[in-house]
Parts: sequence; structure tokens; C-alpha cells
Amino acid sequence: MNEIILLTFSGDDRPGVTSAITGILARHHINILDIGQAVIHNTLSLGILIQVPKGSESSPLVREILCKAHEMNMLVRFEPVDDDAYERWVEGQGKSRHIITLLARRISAEQIARVTAIAADHGLNIDNISRLSGRVSLRDGGSGPARACVEFSVRGMPADATALREAFLKTASDLDVDIALQKDDVFRRNRRLVVFDMDSTLIEAEVIDELAREAGVGDQVAAITQAAMRGELDFKESFRRRVALLEGLDAAVLERVAERLPLTEGATELVGHLKVLGFKTAILSGGFTYFGRYLQQKLGFDYVYANELDIRAGKVTGKVVGSIVDGERKAQLLREIAAKEGVRLEQTIAVGDGANDLPMLSIAGLGIAFRAKPLVRQSAKQAISTLGLDGILYLIGFRDRDSLL
Repeated sequence: MNEIILLTFSGDDRPGVTSAITGILARHHINILDIGQAVIHNTLSLGILIQVPKGSESSPLVREILCKAHEMNMLVRFEPVDDDAYERWVEGQGKSRHIITLLARRISAEQIARVTAIAADHGLNIDNISRLSGRVSLRDGGSGPARACVEFSVRGMPADATALREAFLKTASDLDVDIALQKDDVFRRNRRLVVFDMDSTLIEAEVIDELAREAGVGDQVAAITQAAMRGELDFKESFRRRVALLEGLDAAVLERVAERLPLTEGATELVGHLKVLGFKTAILSGGFTYFGRYLQQKLGFDYVYANELDIRAGKVTGKVVGSIVDGERKAQLLREIAAKEGVRLEQTIAVGDGANDLPMLSIAGLGIAFRAKPLVRQSAKQAISTLGLDGILYLIGFRDRDSLL
């Protein structure tokens, strides 16, 4: 029988460790069945699962590895693996895999303890843990970037996916963090199209409320807006009622409002990286085309679909031109853009905060409720509330060290 041995090394990280060890294995004609390495604060952990060919003697190999480990001041452990245990390990490669992403302003032991306990309770085994966010200096009170992300690669299929999601949602609320669970498949690693709601997503404002303040009807419109975003009113009807209140507003106000709209934290960084990486981007908004075009020019979106305000003789008439972009229309537009770009829906990402965003969030491969109302947060596949929009980059596996801007 072939002899199978798990070698584990630990010690100070330095160039040439892996080369030295595998060089010894090569001289003894060893087959490598698995290999993994991690470095935490200059401490190396290296694991190699080897197969000693039938008829070969492992003792000379063991002695040479022990000598090399001593020379490099490293600890080494040899663990024999029987054939049955190895075959069970091989059979596990077909099991479903998921990615759990923990996002917070700072990562604590309690957060990781809660997340990993939930994973274990639902039969998920952690294969790998990676930090996606950058290193943070502790000088000057630790004034590094106020964002952190740890990614867990887990194996297994939860017996009750709904209960697992509810447990993560509760923990996220309790600890003021975000926790995303995604199936680790080829589509997760090949997203190609990202569509965004505009108001309260790309910008930290509801444009119609800003226009209403200029028209002197702010309180009336704000009340209708909030009810609509909570899903208490039909969007189309509430939209018509709000726009009607803008009748007579000077069209010159639109430019003034556009220039003062605050971009959401991380919007520039997210869209900038998506463009560099070759993603297609779109604004699908129940707001107004004028402001969508303004953001398109500022950030470089590929598509903009929103509502066209009817303006005559320099005044807003209180109506819109054409059909209203509501939730169902957003979902339809997502399908149309994906088809035009030759992208499967599984490769798309949709981001929004309101009830009228749920249709597109539900059909996208990755639907993200961003700083959303409770109803939307509970209904969407994923949610981000603690970080800015650039936190979405972590959900596609982006690391801070990968920054291209």
C-alpha cells in the first residue's frame, strides 16, 4: 500500500521555506496530494499531504525533513493518514461550498465566535479563513480605514437554510455587523453586471424630497415617500401623487439640487473599481432621469433608466413622460440589460434600499439590500448596513491590496 503522511510546518516566515521542503520531496519522488499555506503576522503555517510510493522507504525522507526543519528553526509534525480516512476526505470534495463574509468597522473575537458557532451548529465545516481588508496601524489611536472584512470558506449543506439565514440576521443586528452567505460557484466568481437604485443608495438623499422642499411642499411629499419605501403604498400611485405636488416648480432648480446631492460613502470607489475590472454598470431608478444622467457623467455608468419629468415653458408640469419605472420595471430592465450584454442573471448584482427594489434584488445572482428598511433587509438575499457601498467589493472577493485606483 502507498503510505500517506500529513506534514505540518510552523515558524518564522522567510523566503525559500516552501521551496526547501518541496525540493526534498522531489528528490524522494513524492506525490503531493494536497498543500496549503498561510502567514499570520510573519508566522508561517504550511501543510502538505504526501503519498510515499509503494516500495519506497519513508525513514530517509523523514530524517532529511527533520534536519531541514531544525536548520530553518521550524517545528514539524508527521501524521500518518490511513487509506479509509483519505478516501473519506476525497469524497468530501463534491460537497456544496459556501462563502460567509463578515463585514464590520472593526473585527472582534466575539463577532468571529458567533459567526463560526452558527456555521458549526448548522453542519458547515470551515476550510479556510482569509482577511480581505487591509492591515490597520495601531499608532495614533488606530486611525486606519474604519472597515474590516473576514471571509470564511465553508463546506457542507445546511439542513435548514432559512434557520441559518435567520441566525446570521439576528447576529448581524445584535453585533452591528453584516454577514453574507453565498454559494461558492462559478457564477459568484464571474459577476459581470451591477445595477443600482439611485435615491438613498448611490446618493444619501431622496431627490423628490429635495425638489419638494424647493417647491415648498416638503412635508407632504416626505410623508408619501416614507410610506412608499416601507411598502405601505403602491409605488406608482404614490409617485404620481408626489410628482403632482411639484407642479409649477422652476426647472432651473434641478441643476442646483443635482450639484448638492451627497454621494453615498464608497460610491466613487466602488464604481471606479467596477469600471477598471470591466463590469457593466447601470442606474435603475424610480427617481428622475435628469439626476441619473448627472451621476452617469460624474461616475461613468453605462446605462441609466429612470422617470422623465415633464417640463414645459421652463416649469415642471407635475407629470412624467412615458411609463413609470417601478419595481417590476426595474426587474424587467435588469433582464434586458443582461441579455444585451450576454450576461446570465446569475452573474448580475443588484443594489437597492426600498420595497420597489425587491423584484430586481430577487432575480439578481447577488441581491444586496443597502442600508435598507427592515422589510427590505429581511427579504433580500444579502444586506449591507455597517459599511459604505465599497463594502460590496468584498462580496466578490476583492481585497484591499487589490486596489486599482
